[in-house]
Amino acid sequence: MLDVLPLLGVWLLAVLTPGPDFVVVVQYATSRSRRHGAMVAVGVSSAVLLWATGSMLGLSVLLARLSWLYEIVRLAGAGYLVYLGVRTLWSGRRAVRSGAQGAAGGNGADGRPVQPGPAGLLRAWRVGFLTNAANPKAVAFFGSLIGTLLPAHPSIELRVAVIPAMVAVAMAWFLVVAGMFGSAPMARLYRRVRRWIDRVTAAVLIVLGGRLALDR
Repeated sequence: MLDVLPLLGVWLLAVLTPGPDFVVVVQYATSRSRRHGAMVAVGVSSAVLLWATGSMLGLSVLLARLSWLYEIVRLAGAGYLVYLGVRTLWSGRRAVRSGAQGAAGGNGADGRPVQPGPAGLLRAWRVGFLTNAANPKAVAFFGSLIGTLLPAHPSIELRVAVIPAMVAVAMAWFLVVAGMFGSAPMARLYRRVRRWIDRVTAAVLIVLGGRLALDR
């Protein structure tokens, strides 16, 4: 198992680098609840499982050969990130207009609007999953990472062990992020500067979506 430590070290650095996954985990944890942020983290990790498994099975080679399929996934992912940004901006404006509505029972314990029940948590999971799955370049990254840092001719057992290890690293980090930004002090800070946080979050998502659409 020591053979995979260099790979996991590089993967940890990649996970710690802020990107769309980090943005949506923070946004859901602060604007909704810690549980919603955690479900986004689980969704992100589910997509990591998908990309890592696909890389092991040669998905990067398939996408390289079928360039049209890669383009479809890339443009769909870019569109989804832009959509998330626009929706964040729209939701923030709507929440500001109906700011007093939470007193009637629509908000959580910290005064944040929360979609109750399993539906809201499932939607949070879906956002996390689609955000990570939106970037087809992830499969190329996983392919190069695994191909470069795994020992030559790794055993099937080692290949199988790498996938849950990478998923565990990603999930642990994003659960920590959800726990930090879902705390009561962060919730109070978010309520004070919600308009600006939502604007910055929306701008980041839209820029990342546009970059994905233009970057070939």
